[in-house]
Amino acid sequence: MTEAIEVLISSGQVPEYAHPGDAGADLHAAEAVTLAPGQRMAIGTGVSIALPDGYVAFVVPRSGLALKHGITIVNTPGTVDAGYRGEIRVILLNTDRSEPYSVEIGDRIAQIVVQPVVRARFVEVERLPGSHRADGGFGSTGYTTSQSGAQ
Repeated sequence: MTEAIEVLISSGQVPEYAHPGDAGADLHAAEAVTLAPGQRMAIGTGVSIALPDGYVAFVVPRSGLALKHGITIVNTPGTVDAGYRGEIRVILLNTDRSEPYSVEIGDRIAQIVVQPVVRARFVEVERLPGSHRADGGFGSTGYTTSQSGAQ
């Protein structure tokens, strides 16, 4: 399924998919910055979009930047609502403890994933229906499986 998304470029490049079948289109830096170890900064992409009503865009990290350089996005996924028309900025964080990271104009710094949205109607109730998981929260399913069943 392909949906036409209107794009306004103030500087930089139109988001593009690197390969057929990719879910995320690359966002490029529209400004050059250097992130010191542990530093975070909002980096402009020069891209504004007009999503149709009923769609959302998520800005997500690039796995190669995370693995090779420790560069991630602080508020991932960053949510771009259908009504937002401003520039998409990416809040990058350098998690490396000793090496700065330089971003050059045109570098691929994030990906944008466009998806349809289902709007919920929240209904207050006295009690929720039961489920197999119930109220088991963070870590309730464990993190490893062994023959003894220890987690």
